[in-house]
Amino acid sequence: MCSDVAIKVESLSKCFHIYDKPRDRLLQMLSRGHKQYFREFWALRDVSFTVRKGETVGIVGRNGSGKSTLLQIICGTLTPTSGQVQTTGRVAALLELGSGFNPEFSGRENVYMNAAVLGLSTEETDARFAEIEAFAEIGDFIDQPVKTYSSGMMVRLAFAVAINVDPQILIVDEALSVGDELFQRKCFARIEAIKASGATILFVAHSGSTVVDLCDRAILLDSGDKLTEGAPKAIIGKYQKLLYAPADKVEAIRAAISGRSQIESMSVAFDPSTGSPENTAKRQTTHELDEFFDPNLRSQSVLSYESHGVVIELPQILNLAGEPVNCLKRGKTYRYTYQADFSVAATGVRFGMMIKTLAGVELGGAASAVNLQDAITYVAQGSVVRVEFSFQCNLNPGTYFLNAGVLGATGESETYLHRLLDACLFRVLPVTDNTATGLVDFKCAPDFTISSGKKD
Repeated sequence: MCSDVAIKVESLSKCFHIYDKPRDRLLQMLSRGHKQYFREFWALRDVSFTVRKGETVGIVGRNGSGKSTLLQIICGTLTPTSGQVQTTGRVAALLELGSGFNPEFSGRENVYMNAAVLGLSTEETDARFAEIEAFAEIGDFIDQPVKTYSSGMMVRLAFAVAINVDPQILIVDEALSVGDELFQRKCFARIEAIKASGATILFVAHSGSTVVDLCDRAILLDSGDKLTEGAPKAIIGKYQKLLYAPADKVEAIRAAISGRSQIESMSVAFDPSTGSPENTAKRQTTHELDEFFDPNLRSQSVLSYESHGVVIELPQILNLAGEPVNCLKRGKTYRYTYQADFSVAATGVRFGMMIKTLAGVELGGAASAVNLQDAITYVAQGSVVRVEFSFQCNLNPGTYFLNAGVLGATGESETYLHRLLDACLFRVLPVTDNTATGLVDFKCAPDFTISSGKKD
Protein backbone atom coordinates (compact mmCIF):
# COMPACT_ATOMS: atom_id res chain seq x y z
CA MET A 1 0.00 0.00 0.00
CA CYS A 2 1.21 3.52 -0.83
CA SER A 3 3.02 5.19 2.07
CA ASP A 4 0.62 8.16 2.19
CA VAL A 5 -2.55 6.02 2.25
CA ALA A 6 -4.13 5.34 5.66
CA ILE A 7 -7.16 3.29 4.55
CA LYS A 8 -7.57 1.36 1.32
CA VAL A 9 -10.87 -0.38 0.54
CA GLU A 10 -10.91 -2.62 -2.53
CA SER A 11 -14.01 -4.22 -4.10
CA LEU A 12 -15.61 -4.66 -0.68
CA SER A 13 -18.88 -6.61 -0.46
CA LYS A 14 -20.86 -7.96 2.48
CA CYS A 15 -23.80 -10.35 2.27
CA PHE A 16 -26.00 -11.26 5.23
CA HIS A 17 -28.25 -14.33 5.33
CA ILE A 18 -31.82 -13.51 6.34
CA TYR A 19 -33.87 -16.36 7.81
CA ASP A 20 -37.65 -16.08 8.03
CA LYS A 21 -37.89 -18.60 10.88
CA PRO A 22 -35.40 -19.69 13.58
CA ARG A 23 -35.68 -23.31 12.51
CA ASP A 24 -34.48 -22.42 9.02
CA ARG A 25 -30.98 -21.89 10.43
CA LEU A 26 -30.91 -25.49 11.62
CA LEU A 27 -32.33 -26.76 8.33
CA GLN A 28 -29.65 -24.84 6.44
CA MET A 29 -26.92 -26.49 8.51
CA LEU A 30 -28.41 -29.94 7.96
CA SER A 31 -28.89 -29.44 4.22
CA ARG A 32 -25.11 -29.01 3.74
CA GLY A 33 -25.68 -26.56 0.94
CA HIS A 34 -28.07 -28.70 -1.10
CA LYS A 35 -30.97 -26.34 -0.40
CA GLN A 36 -31.13 -22.67 0.51
CA TYR A 37 -33.35 -21.65 3.44
CA PHE A 38 -32.28 -18.01 3.59
CA ARG A 39 -32.57 -14.81 1.59
CA GLU A 40 -29.47 -12.84 0.68
CA PHE A 41 -29.16 -9.23 1.77
CA TRP A 42 -26.20 -7.39 0.28
CA ALA A 43 -25.30 -4.60 2.71
CA LEU A 44 -22.33 -3.59 0.53
CA ARG A 45 -21.59 -4.22 -3.12
CA ASP A 46 -18.15 -3.72 -4.67
CA VAL A 47 -17.20 -0.60 -2.70
CA SER A 48 -13.75 0.87 -3.30
CA PHE A 49 -12.03 4.05 -2.08
CA THR A 50 -8.87 5.29 -0.41
CA VAL A 51 -8.32 7.70 2.46
CA ARG A 52 -4.95 9.41 2.65
CA LYS A 53 -3.07 10.11 5.85
CA GLY A 54 -4.26 13.30 7.53
CA GLU A 55 -7.49 13.38 5.51
CA THR A 56 -10.96 13.66 7.05
CA VAL A 57 -13.59 11.84 5.02
CA GLY A 58 -17.32 11.81 5.69
CA ILE A 59 -19.61 8.95 4.71
CA VAL A 60 -23.26 9.85 4.15
CA GLY A 61 -26.31 7.94 2.99
CA ARG A 62 -29.87 7.06 3.84
CA ASN A 63 -30.70 4.56 6.59
CA GLY A 64 -29.74 1.07 5.43
CA SER A 65 -27.16 2.28 2.94
CA GLY A 66 -24.33 0.23 4.51
CA LYS A 67 -22.43 2.95 6.38
CA SER A 68 -22.16 1.17 9.74
CA THR A 69 -21.39 -2.17 8.07
CA LEU A 70 -18.54 -0.52 6.19
CA LEU A 71 -17.06 0.96 9.37
CA GLN A 72 -17.31 -2.35 11.22
CA ILE A 73 -15.43 -4.13 8.44
CA ILE A 74 -12.72 -1.44 8.41
CA CYS A 75 -12.38 -1.81 12.19
CA GLY A 76 -12.19 -5.60 11.93
CA THR A 77 -15.37 -6.43 13.87
CA LEU A 78 -17.04 -7.82 10.73
CA THR A 79 -15.61 -10.05 8.01
CA PRO A 80 -16.33 -9.09 4.39
CA THR A 81 -17.88 -11.57 1.97
CA SER A 82 -15.39 -10.44 -0.67
CA GLY A 83 -12.83 -7.72 -1.16
CA GLN A 84 -10.28 -6.43 1.31
CA VAL A 85 -9.39 -3.53 3.61
CA GLN A 86 -5.91 -2.31 4.51
CA THR A 87 -5.16 0.19 7.26
CA THR A 88 -1.90 1.79 8.35
CA GLY A 89 -1.61 2.99 11.93
CA ARG A 90 -3.41 2.63 15.26
CA VAL A 91 -7.17 2.58 14.75
CA ALA A 92 -9.55 3.92 17.42
CA ALA A 93 -13.26 3.53 16.75
CA LEU A 94 -16.46 4.82 18.25
CA LEU A 95 -19.17 2.74 16.65
CA GLU A 96 -22.36 1.49 18.25
CA LEU A 97 -23.15 2.86 21.69
CA GLY A 98 -21.17 0.94 24.30
CA SER A 99 -19.72 -1.53 21.80
CA GLY A 100 -16.74 -3.31 23.35
CA PHE A 101 -17.88 -2.62 26.92
CA ASN A 102 -18.56 -5.46 29.33
CA PRO A 103 -21.72 -4.44 31.25
CA GLU A 104 -20.61 -6.37 34.36
CA PHE A 105 -17.27 -4.57 34.58
CA SER A 106 -16.85 -1.12 36.10
CA GLY A 107 -16.09 1.91 33.97
CA ARG A 108 -12.50 1.87 35.18
CA GLU A 109 -12.06 -1.80 34.21
CA ASN A 110 -13.61 -1.18 30.80
CA VAL A 111 -11.23 1.73 30.19
CA TYR A 112 -8.21 -0.52 30.76
CA MET A 113 -9.72 -3.35 28.73
CA ASN A 114 -10.53 -1.13 25.74
CA ALA A 115 -7.19 0.64 25.90
CA ALA A 116 -5.44 -2.74 25.85
CA VAL A 117 -7.42 -3.77 22.77
CA LEU A 118 -6.27 -0.54 21.10
CA GLY A 119 -2.64 -1.42 21.86
CA LEU A 120 -1.88 0.55 25.01
CA SER A 121 0.11 -0.98 27.84
CA THR A 122 -1.10 -0.73 31.44
CA GLU A 123 1.53 1.93 32.12
CA GLU A 124 0.37 4.01 29.14
CA THR A 125 -3.26 3.74 30.28
CA ASP A 126 -2.22 4.75 33.81
CA ALA A 127 -0.67 7.91 32.39
CA ARG A 128 -3.82 8.82 30.44
CA PHE A 129 -6.48 7.66 32.87
CA ALA A 130 -6.91 11.03 34.62
CA GLU A 131 -7.54 12.74 31.28
CA ILE A 132 -9.99 10.02 30.21
CA GLU A 133 -11.88 10.30 33.52
CA ALA A 134 -11.99 14.10 33.32
CA PHE A 135 -13.32 14.09 29.76
CA ALA A 136 -16.04 11.52 30.51
CA GLU A 137 -17.34 13.55 33.47
CA ILE A 138 -19.20 10.65 35.06
CA GLY A 139 -17.85 11.17 38.58
CA ASP A 140 -18.01 8.28 41.03
CA PHE A 141 -19.77 6.12 38.45
CA ILE A 142 -16.34 5.34 37.02
CA ASP A 143 -16.15 2.55 39.62
CA GLN A 144 -19.72 1.30 39.09
CA PRO A 145 -20.76 -1.47 36.65
CA VAL A 146 -21.40 -0.16 33.15
CA LYS A 147 -24.85 -1.80 33.18
CA THR A 148 -25.93 0.93 35.62
CA TYR A 149 -24.94 3.73 33.20
CA SER A 150 -27.31 5.90 31.24
CA SER A 151 -26.81 6.05 27.48
CA GLY A 152 -25.22 9.49 27.85
CA MET A 153 -22.70 8.28 30.44
CA MET A 154 -21.78 5.30 28.28
CA VAL A 155 -21.08 7.35 25.17
CA ARG A 156 -19.05 9.86 27.22
CA LEU A 157 -16.78 7.12 28.49
CA ALA A 158 -16.51 5.37 25.11
CA PHE A 159 -15.55 8.60 23.37
CA ALA A 160 -13.11 9.56 26.12
CA VAL A 161 -11.22 6.29 25.63
CA ALA A 162 -11.25 6.48 21.82
CA ILE A 163 -9.78 9.98 21.56
CA ASN A 164 -7.17 9.64 24.31
CA VAL A 165 -5.20 6.74 22.84
CA ASP A 166 -3.53 9.07 20.29
CA PRO A 167 -5.16 7.37 17.31
CA GLN A 168 -3.54 7.59 13.90
CA ILE A 169 -6.93 6.65 12.43
CA LEU A 170 -10.14 7.69 14.19
CA ILE A 171 -13.40 6.12 13.02
CA VAL A 172 -16.60 7.69 14.34
CA ASP A 173 -20.16 6.53 13.70
CA GLU A 174 -23.30 8.56 14.48
CA ALA A 175 -22.84 7.77 18.19
CA LEU A 176 -22.15 11.41 19.07
CA SER A 177 -25.81 12.31 18.51
CA VAL A 178 -26.60 10.65 21.85
CA GLY A 179 -24.84 13.21 24.04
CA ASP A 180 -26.25 16.59 25.05
CA GLU A 181 -25.38 19.75 23.13
CA LEU A 182 -22.54 20.76 25.47
CA PHE A 183 -20.94 17.32 25.22
CA GLN A 184 -21.29 17.28 21.42
CA ARG A 185 -19.46 20.62 21.17
CA LYS A 186 -16.75 19.22 23.42
CA CYS A 187 -16.44 16.12 21.24
CA PHE A 188 -16.22 18.05 17.99
CA ALA A 189 -13.61 20.37 19.48
CA ARG A 190 -11.51 17.33 20.35
CA ILE A 191 -12.02 15.86 16.88
CA GLU A 192 -10.78 19.14 15.40
CA ALA A 193 -7.69 18.90 17.61
CA ILE A 194 -7.07 15.31 16.50
CA LYS A 195 -7.50 16.41 12.89
CA ALA A 196 -5.02 19.25 13.40
CA SER A 197 -2.47 16.77 14.77
CA GLY A 198 -2.43 14.98 11.39
CA ALA A 199 -4.59 11.97 12.22
CA THR A 200 -6.88 10.39 9.63
CA ILE A 201 -10.61 10.55 10.40
CA LEU A 202 -13.44 8.54 8.87
CA PHE A 203 -16.72 10.06 9.93
CA VAL A 204 -20.33 8.92 9.49
CA ALA A 205 -23.08 11.48 10.10
CA HIS A 206 -26.57 12.33 8.96
CA SER A 207 -25.95 16.02 9.62
CA GLY A 208 -24.90 17.69 6.39
CA SER A 209 -23.48 20.76 8.14
CA THR A 210 -21.25 18.54 10.32
CA VAL A 211 -19.80 16.82 7.26
CA VAL A 212 -19.21 20.15 5.51
CA ASP A 213 -17.58 21.63 8.62
CA LEU A 214 -15.31 18.69 9.47
CA CYS A 215 -14.52 16.84 6.26
CA ASP A 216 -12.15 17.33 3.35
CA ARG A 217 -14.08 14.88 1.18
CA ALA A 218 -17.34 12.94 1.32
CA ILE A 219 -18.58 9.59 0.01
CA LEU A 220 -22.22 8.85 -0.79
CA LEU A 221 -23.51 5.32 -0.18
CA ASP A 222 -26.98 4.08 -1.05
CA SER A 223 -28.41 0.55 -0.76
CA GLY A 224 -24.90 -0.83 -0.38
CA ASP A 225 -23.51 0.91 -3.47
CA LYS A 226 -20.99 3.71 -3.59
CA LEU A 227 -22.68 6.28 -5.82
CA THR A 228 -20.07 9.02 -5.89
CA GLU A 229 -17.46 10.95 -3.91
CA GLY A 230 -16.11 14.48 -3.97
CA ALA A 231 -16.34 17.88 -2.30
CA PRO A 232 -18.49 17.69 0.88
CA LYS A 233 -20.90 20.43 -0.14
CA ALA A 234 -21.63 18.84 -3.53
CA ILE A 235 -22.05 15.36 -2.04
CA ILE A 236 -24.36 16.59 0.74
CA GLY A 237 -26.51 18.26 -1.91
CA LYS A 238 -26.83 14.99 -3.83
CA TYR A 239 -27.50 13.03 -0.65
CA GLN A 240 -30.29 15.38 0.40
CA LYS A 241 -31.79 15.31 -3.08
CA LEU A 242 -31.90 11.51 -2.84
CA LEU A 243 -33.22 11.63 0.72
CA TYR A 244 -36.23 13.78 -0.17
CA ALA A 245 -36.96 12.17 -3.54
CA PRO A 246 -40.34 10.54 -4.19
CA ALA A 247 -40.17 6.73 -4.26
CA ASP A 248 -40.81 6.56 -8.01
CA LYS A 249 -37.88 8.90 -8.76
CA VAL A 250 -35.22 7.32 -6.55
CA GLU A 251 -33.77 4.96 -9.17
CA ALA A 252 -33.50 7.70 -11.78
CA ILE A 253 -31.74 9.99 -9.30
CA ARG A 254 -29.39 7.17 -8.24
CA ALA A 255 -28.49 6.57 -11.87
CA ALA A 256 -27.90 10.28 -12.50
CA ILE A 257 -25.66 10.62 -9.44
CA SER A 258 -23.57 7.51 -10.03
CA GLY A 259 -23.24 8.20 -13.74
CA ARG A 260 -21.32 11.43 -13.26
CA SER A 261 -17.56 11.19 -13.16
CA GLN A 262 -17.02 14.77 -12.11
CA ILE A 263 -18.42 16.54 -9.07
CA GLU A 264 -19.60 20.02 -9.87
CA SER A 265 -17.33 22.67 -8.43
CA MET A 266 -18.73 25.59 -6.53
CA SER A 267 -17.78 27.87 -9.37
CA VAL A 268 -18.86 31.31 -10.44
CA ALA A 269 -19.60 31.77 -14.12
CA PHE A 270 -18.14 34.79 -15.89
CA ASP A 271 -17.48 36.05 -19.37
CA PRO A 272 -13.83 35.36 -20.31
CA SER A 273 -13.75 38.60 -22.27
CA THR A 274 -14.37 40.65 -19.16
CA GLY A 275 -12.43 38.61 -16.63
CA SER A 276 -13.49 37.44 -13.19
CA PRO A 277 -16.29 39.09 -11.21
CA GLU A 278 -13.69 40.30 -8.73
CA ASN A 279 -11.87 42.13 -11.50
CA THR A 280 -15.17 43.55 -12.78
CA ALA A 281 -15.75 45.10 -9.37
CA LYS A 282 -12.18 46.36 -9.07
CA ARG A 283 -12.32 48.07 -12.45
CA GLN A 284 -15.33 50.21 -11.53
CA THR A 285 -13.55 52.37 -8.98
CA THR A 286 -10.94 52.20 -6.28
CA HIS A 287 -13.21 53.77 -3.67
CA GLU A 288 -16.13 52.09 -1.95
CA LEU A 289 -18.58 50.65 -4.49
CA ASP A 290 -22.32 51.00 -4.61
CA GLU A 291 -24.59 48.00 -5.15
CA PHE A 292 -25.08 46.78 -8.73
CA PHE A 293 -26.05 43.76 -10.81
CA ASP A 294 -23.28 41.76 -12.47
CA PRO A 295 -24.70 39.49 -15.22
CA ASN A 296 -21.53 37.37 -15.11
CA LEU A 297 -22.11 36.45 -11.47
CA ARG A 298 -24.45 33.48 -11.43
CA SER A 299 -24.61 30.12 -9.69
CA GLN A 300 -23.31 27.13 -11.63
CA SER A 301 -24.18 24.62 -8.92
CA VAL A 302 -27.96 25.01 -8.59
CA LEU A 303 -29.40 21.75 -7.25
CA SER A 304 -33.14 21.23 -7.43
CA TYR A 305 -34.84 18.65 -5.20
CA GLU A 306 -37.64 16.57 -6.65
CA SER A 307 -40.88 18.53 -6.67
CA HIS A 308 -43.89 17.35 -4.65
CA GLY A 309 -46.34 19.55 -6.49
CA VAL A 310 -44.50 22.86 -6.01
CA VAL A 311 -41.84 24.50 -8.17
CA ILE A 312 -39.63 27.39 -6.99
CA GLU A 313 -38.79 29.87 -9.73
CA LEU A 314 -37.16 33.29 -10.26
CA PRO A 315 -34.96 33.54 -7.14
CA GLN A 316 -33.33 36.96 -7.04
CA ILE A 317 -32.14 39.75 -4.76
CA LEU A 318 -33.69 43.20 -5.00
CA ASN A 319 -32.68 46.47 -3.40
CA LEU A 320 -35.31 48.58 -1.65
CA ALA A 321 -36.03 50.37 -4.95
CA GLY A 322 -37.03 47.01 -6.46
CA GLU A 323 -33.98 46.73 -8.74
CA PRO A 324 -32.19 43.36 -9.17
CA VAL A 325 -28.74 43.33 -7.56
CA ASN A 326 -26.16 40.64 -6.78
CA CYS A 327 -23.23 42.79 -5.69
CA LEU A 328 -24.31 44.05 -2.30
CA LYS A 329 -23.10 46.73 0.04
CA ARG A 330 -22.45 45.79 3.65
CA GLY A 331 -24.90 47.30 6.12
CA LYS A 332 -27.75 47.82 3.66
CA THR A 333 -31.13 46.04 3.63
CA TYR A 334 -32.15 43.86 0.68
CA ARG A 335 -35.07 41.65 -0.32
CA TYR A 336 -34.64 38.03 -1.37
CA THR A 337 -37.61 36.95 -3.48
CA TYR A 338 -38.77 33.84 -5.30
CA GLN A 339 -41.99 32.46 -6.73
CA ALA A 340 -43.64 29.18 -5.69
CA ASP A 341 -46.04 27.60 -8.21
CA PHE A 342 -48.48 25.11 -6.66
CA SER A 343 -49.74 22.41 -9.07
CA VAL A 344 -51.39 20.63 -6.12
CA ALA A 345 -53.21 21.83 -3.01
CA ALA A 346 -51.07 21.90 0.14
CA THR A 347 -51.59 22.47 3.86
CA GLY A 348 -49.35 23.83 6.61
CA VAL A 349 -47.17 25.70 4.12
CA ARG A 350 -43.99 27.42 5.21
CA PHE A 351 -41.26 29.13 3.19
CA GLY A 352 -37.58 29.43 3.99
CA MET A 353 -34.22 30.89 3.02
CA MET A 354 -30.64 30.18 4.06
CA ILE A 355 -27.37 31.99 3.39
CA LYS A 356 -24.31 29.77 3.01
CA THR A 357 -20.63 30.13 2.22
CA LEU A 358 -19.21 28.66 -0.98
CA ALA A 359 -18.08 25.67 1.10
CA GLY A 360 -21.65 25.09 2.29
CA VAL A 361 -21.38 26.35 5.87
CA GLU A 362 -24.77 27.68 7.00
CA LEU A 363 -24.51 31.30 8.15
CA GLY A 364 -28.13 32.11 8.83
CA GLY A 365 -31.60 32.37 7.38
CA ALA A 366 -35.25 32.40 8.30
CA ALA A 367 -38.56 30.59 7.98
CA SER A 368 -41.93 32.19 7.37
CA ALA A 369 -43.35 30.43 10.45
CA VAL A 370 -41.84 28.80 13.51
CA ASN A 371 -44.30 25.90 13.64
CA LEU A 372 -47.32 24.42 11.90
CA GLN A 373 -49.72 26.49 14.00
CA ASP A 374 -48.35 29.67 12.42
CA ALA A 375 -48.02 28.27 8.88
CA ILE A 376 -50.33 29.06 5.96
CA THR A 377 -53.26 26.74 6.60
CA TYR A 378 -54.15 26.01 2.97
CA VAL A 379 -52.83 26.87 -0.49
CA ALA A 380 -55.14 25.92 -3.36
CA GLN A 381 -54.08 24.07 -6.50
CA GLY A 382 -52.98 26.48 -9.22
CA SER A 383 -51.90 29.17 -6.76
CA VAL A 384 -48.76 31.21 -7.28
CA VAL A 385 -47.13 32.57 -4.14
CA ARG A 386 -44.54 35.35 -4.30
CA VAL A 387 -42.20 34.93 -1.34
CA GLU A 388 -40.11 37.77 0.00
CA PHE A 389 -37.57 37.88 2.85
CA SER A 390 -35.93 41.17 3.77
CA PHE A 391 -32.46 40.89 5.30
CA GLN A 392 -29.68 43.19 6.41
CA CYS A 393 -26.36 42.43 4.78
CA ASN A 394 -24.00 42.15 7.76
CA LEU A 395 -21.56 39.91 5.92
CA ASN A 396 -17.96 40.83 5.29
CA PRO A 397 -16.71 41.02 1.68
CA GLY A 398 -16.89 37.66 -0.06
CA THR A 399 -19.13 35.45 -2.19
CA TYR A 400 -22.15 33.60 -0.80
CA PHE A 401 -25.09 31.40 -1.81
CA LEU A 402 -28.80 31.67 -1.02
CA ASN A 403 -31.08 28.62 -0.77
CA ALA A 404 -34.88 28.53 -1.08
CA GLY A 405 -37.36 25.99 0.27
CA VAL A 406 -41.07 25.26 0.63
CA LEU A 407 -42.33 22.99 3.43
CA GLY A 408 -45.84 21.63 3.60
CA ALA A 409 -48.07 18.60 3.25
CA THR A 410 -49.99 17.23 0.29
CA GLY A 411 -50.94 14.14 2.27
CA GLU A 412 -50.55 13.26 5.93
CA SER A 413 -46.91 14.12 6.60
CA GLU A 414 -44.90 17.34 6.20
CA THR A 415 -42.02 17.34 3.74
CA TYR A 416 -40.08 19.63 1.42
CA LEU A 417 -42.48 20.35 -1.42
CA HIS A 418 -39.56 21.83 -3.30
CA ARG A 419 -36.09 23.05 -2.47
CA LEU A 420 -33.33 24.82 -4.39
CA LEU A 421 -29.74 24.66 -3.17
CA ASP A 422 -27.35 27.37 -4.39
CA ALA A 423 -30.37 29.07 -5.95
CA CYS A 424 -28.82 32.52 -5.98
CA LEU A 425 -25.22 33.73 -5.86
CA PHE A 426 -24.19 37.12 -4.55
CA ARG A 427 -21.10 39.03 -3.56
CA VAL A 428 -20.55 41.52 -0.77
CA LEU A 429 -18.43 44.34 -2.10
CA PRO A 430 -15.10 45.48 -0.63
CA VAL A 431 -15.26 48.00 2.21
CA THR A 432 -12.79 50.85 2.64
CA ASP A 433 -10.73 50.65 5.84
CA ASN A 434 -12.45 47.45 6.89
CA THR A 435 -11.38 46.36 10.40
CA ALA A 436 -13.99 43.60 10.78
CA THR A 437 -12.66 40.05 10.51
CA GLY A 438 -14.28 36.70 9.78
CA LEU A 439 -17.50 36.23 7.80
CA VAL A 440 -19.94 38.40 9.75
CA ASP A 441 -19.61 42.04 10.80
CA PHE A 442 -20.68 42.16 14.44
CA LYS A 443 -19.93 45.89 14.72
CA CYS A 444 -17.16 45.23 17.21
CA ALA A 445 -15.76 48.49 18.58
CA PRO A 446 -12.21 48.40 19.94
CA ASP A 447 -11.16 50.59 22.88
CA PHE A 448 -7.74 51.10 24.41
CA THR A 449 -6.43 52.40 27.71
CA ILE A 450 -2.68 52.86 27.89
CA SER A 451 -0.99 53.60 31.18
CA SER A 452 2.61 54.43 31.84
CA GLY A 453 3.01 51.53 34.18
CA LYS A 454 4.63 53.80 36.79
CA LYS A 455 3.43 53.80 40.38
CA ASP A 456 3.71 56.68 42.88
